[in-house]
Amino acid sequence: MKIILVDDEPEILTLVRDYLSREGFNVLTAVNGNEGMELIDREKPDLVLLDWMLPGMSGLEMCKHLRETSTIPIIMLTAKSEEIDRVLGLEFGADDYIVKPFSLRELAARIKTVLRRSAGTVQETNSSILIRGELSIDSTSHKVAKRGQEIFLTPTEFNILHLLATRPGTVYSRLQLLRQAMGEEYLYYERSIDTHVSNLRKKIEDNPSEPKYVETVFGVGYRFGEGL
Repeated sequence: MKIILVDDEPEILTLVRDYLSREGFNVLTAVNGNEGMELIDREKPDLVLLDWMLPGMSGLEMCKHLRETSTIPIIMLTAKSEEIDRVLGLEFGADDYIVKPFSLRELAARIKTVLRRSAGTVQETNSSILIRGELSIDSTSHKVAKRGQEIFLTPTEFNILHLLATRPGTVYSRLQLLRQAMGEEYLYYERSIDTHVSNLRKKIEDNPSEPKYVETVFGVGYRFGEGL
């Protein structure tokens, strides 16, 4: 697996690159946003690690730009630890968020978890393609299309959509969605589900404020609309 790490701290670059290399990853590095975007475009990595504050193009700007054309998994590395910062990172399309200083062992574990999600860990049905209303959801290729037009979803967004669409009308709590779509280690990010669902609605709903695919069940959680 190829990982690109973008960070302007030489010590972070060296420590993370050396540790992840020992874990079996091929790690390429860049020290600013513009260099990072060029490297990502050229190398087509399996995952990107982005520092929040970077010279030139910031990590958030990179994340937003990548999400316009790509579903590549993104993990933000940042010294910003406030909840609003975590939510902002998720709103820009990051799949995970790790606060500095961090454990290299935890970083490697989180990378492997995000890569597993991106490779496809949702439960399969008899058919690999679900047709729900104007949506087609392919669990083999991890592709979603609406009216024949492909929609780019992050791994987390895809897993949430697939889980809900597999059982229309079934209500899932936030904790259930986190556990089944992301994994046990993300249970302390309960409220982040709201951000992922909001981003998902913007991509698949005709009117995100009046969703017909991913519905809110107030006080409980979310469900996929029945009859679709």
